Amino acid sequence: MSRFDWPVLMAAGMRGLRLTPEAFWRLTPAELRLMLGDGAGGAPLRRAGLDALLAAYPDKECGDG
Repeated sequence: MSRFDWPVLMAAGMRGLRLTPEAFWRLTPAELRLMLGDGAGGAPLRRAGLDALLAAYPDKECGDG
């Protein structure tokens, strides 16, 4: 079981994010981590990935229905 550094988390939430104590305590650890920018997602979409999406899901012209 991991332990939380509550003083640091509270300072980050209430001072850094300007959350009220009520709002801070309603957050899940995952929500707080997301708001702090930790683990915000994977790598950005590169051109090759965009090209693959465009090929798989082409735009429809007007009237194509």
